[in-house]
Amino acid sequence: MNGPSNDEAPAGTNGGTPDLLPVRMLNEYAYCPRLFHLMHVDGRWADNVYTVEGRNAHRRTDRLDHVLPDPEPSSQEDSTASADGEGQAAAEGGDERPTITRSVALDSVRLGLTAKLDLVSTAEAVAVPVETKRGRVPNNEQRSYEPERVQLMAQGLLLREQGYRCDHGVLYFAGSRTRVDVPFTPELEQRTLELIQLARAACSAATPPAPLDDSPKCNGCSLAGICLPDETGLLRRQRESVTPTDKAGVRRFFPVRDNALPLYVQEQGATVCKTSKALVIWKQKKKLATARVADTSQLVLCGNVSVTAQTIHLLCEEGVPIVHLSMGHWFYGLTQGLGLRNAFLRASQFRVADDTLKCLELARQVVTAKVSGQRTLLRRNASDLSQRALDDLAEQMQHAASATSIETLLGVEGIAAKVYFANFSRMIKSDALPTEWDFQNRNRRPPRDPINALLSFGYAMLAKECTIALLAEGFDPYWGFYHRPRHGRPGLALDLMEEFRTPVVDSAVLTSLNTGMVGQNGFEMTKASCAMRPAARKAFIRAYEGRLDQLVTHPVFEYRCCWRTIIRLQAKLLARWARGEIDTYPGMVTR
Repeated sequence: MNGPSNDEAPAGTNGGTPDLLPVRMLNEYAYCPRLFHLMHVDGRWADNVYTVEGRNAHRRTDRLDHVLPDPEPSSQEDSTASADGEGQAAAEGGDERPTITRSVALDSVRLGLTAKLDLVSTAEAVAVPVETKRGRVPNNEQRSYEPERVQLMAQGLLLREQGYRCDHGVLYFAGSRTRVDVPFTPELEQRTLELIQLARAACSAATPPAPLDDSPKCNGCSLAGICLPDETGLLRRQRESVTPTDKAGVRRFFPVRDNALPLYVQEQGATVCKTSKALVIWKQKKKLATARVADTSQLVLCGNVSVTAQTIHLLCEEGVPIVHLSMGHWFYGLTQGLGLRNAFLRASQFRVADDTLKCLELARQVVTAKVSGQRTLLRRNASDLSQRALDDLAEQMQHAASATSIETLLGVEGIAAKVYFANFSRMIKSDALPTEWDFQNRNRRPPRDPINALLSFGYAMLAKECTIALLAEGFDPYWGFYHRPRHGRPGLALDLMEEFRTPVVDSAVLTSLNTGMVGQNGFEMTKASCAMRPAARKAFIRAYEGRLDQLVTHPVFEYRCCWRTIIRLQAKLLARWARGEIDTYPGMVTR
């Protein structure tokens, strides 16, 4: 699939006048209606090797826009024109060379279409559209696929609207440097007109169509990692008996890890600038570090760190969020571009938030997964742990699964947390926990001991991770289902992070302490509070990022990916649940 042209906007309504349907969208609807919805209704896009190759194949034709000449009276009624992929064509039945016009913008209110044609060959009153494709000629009878033929036929209809005779088009396959003539038959014209009507109706659909079932089309689709066809299909069938073979057949269409990573800046008084496509960190005219924007997933500013306006513009353009944290454990917010504006998802989110039973259904999954994670971490790592503690947590899991109200779940969560944190110090090596670090329970605002300081800082970073994942899906991170809306609190981010607190943050805290990454000299302690020193903060960030990068097997889909990817995957599944594509949100339960 090729990327959308910049001048091709989704079809809809504008001031009461119907918008025109871009012809490239018609190609995508013929290929997969769900892909069409994700791209042109939800506004999703992702690159892969095929989309990059497609842009490269179109680079020459997109370089300069030309104006289509007016048709001239034909000297021969049966004159025709043809063209190859490079535009070297000759008119059949005449000696005059045709006119080659590149990157031609056309539209038709009657047809409801708009397009930018790669190349048009015209001779008198005859026109032949030429569409460039990145791959090789398909090995089938038509030597082309239906979406390509439909796209070319739609271009032919637009040329006819301009007064040209147009009875065929040309597909030029850059991979094999071969052209394929596509005759504009009555059957192809009828199919194209039918798809135009279906695609225009699909532009106003609030819910995406069901994903393709085990289709080979998904293998090369750049949006497969966003669509999640196999995962969504498996969860839609969860009421039926799901065998291990079904889970084994789930294809993972996204990398186990991202190449881009967060860039943390905590040198007080530093300034982040940009040069070309790189970020440069300066302090008092001294260059501290450089990072490519392509390798940066987030810019995290801790405390008194400045960022130039030019850098903000670049990161907004590239879709890289800027995270603002205090030197303590406060997550202040994000700076980012407009990004995804998914009005349908937000409408579903607010509708679900008003449904007490739906909120309770999600909250049960979230709390059950959280308590299960606490029990698992204690069982694996605590020394001299009583069976009573494990039994108490197992009992709270049962209470969470059968809770009849949000208030009951809050009570269950509180009881489980009391048991869990009462035994938390048993997971820390004796030589890593000085006697003056008297950790007995969870406290905050401010934290009064080093372990609580580590936990608070880790939870703040996890909150920003979940907020970014939710914004990437189009959610409002402040309107939660379990954590009710409250001014300044990202309720939905807190919902999502509950199941990741223990396996990500708590595990990173234990690693940083038990391995000596953070020692007793890393904190400033008073009777009222405890604060982390810069060295301890840097060490903990390494432990936290190392944990996010660790691979884990998803309990439902049974493929491996890192914890950061799992967070984004769960955000996608939460969106599927909110929009009614799946019946139940599957919590992330560690084994």
